[in-house]
Amino acid sequence: MRYLLKLSFEGTNYHGWQIQPKSISVQQTLEKCLSRILNHEIKLVGVGRTDAGVHATIFFAHFDFDKNILNTNDFIHKLNSFLPMEISIINLFKVENDFHARFDALSRTYQYKLTNIKNPFMKNRFYFLKKDVDFSLMNLAALNLLGTKNFKCFSKVKSDVKTFDCCVSSAKWFQKENHWVFQISANRFLRNMVRAVVGTLIEIGEGKKDVHSIVELIKSKDRKNAGYSVPAHGLYLTYVNYPTNILKNG
Repeated sequence: MRYLLKLSFEGTNYHGWQIQPKSISVQQTLEKCLSRILNHEIKLVGVGRTDAGVHATIFFAHFDFDKNILNTNDFIHKLNSFLPMEISIINLFKVENDFHARFDALSRTYQYKLTNIKNPFMKNRFYFLKKDVDFSLMNLAALNLLGTKNFKCFSKVKSDVKTFDCCVSSAKWFQKENHWVFQISANRFLRNMVRAVVGTLIEIGEGKKDVHSIVELIKSKDRKNAGYSVPAHGLYLTYVNYPTNILKNG
């Protein structure tokens, strides 16, 4: 039987979601606790990978287990009691045996949070931007991200992917209380893509790049032409869209 976990994590102390040879990851921590509770070796498949220090308010991962987990609430409570504070299980669903947490996802949404207010309690949650930027220009430039395009210019240089094409359905900045948020949704994302996009938009907002330069930048397919990669700690995976009626319970 296949089960789907819905969880969230604060990524400061983890080397991303995916298991790493010599570093602690969210996947490794969760698999260890699941295997202990179920008395069976559990392997998880996540909706995607996140870089070290990136957070997720919503994340999904599936696993196979040959027995019925009868009491979902008790199971979630027990699993949460084993997990460190930075990882929280929100729900557990039973899904079809051919369901895939990564490949069945229709879209993902990321948010990048930045502030120009120095606050020690926001250190690992927001990117502290010392300079003033023009968010109206940044939103104008972000319109050029919409649609299906080759986003190689925003991808990590040595990325092992078959295609650099992504379909971006929304990309915008908005203000929320004492900080700004860049929200972007797409069918898929390349490694380091969101952080490179944000860095490029910031350079446009600072006046270092022209507002329309992003069009030629995308056409160049050259990472050197894009802006800098902003720090990981401001990035959050916030939403994953799956087809309706894919979950058997909940």
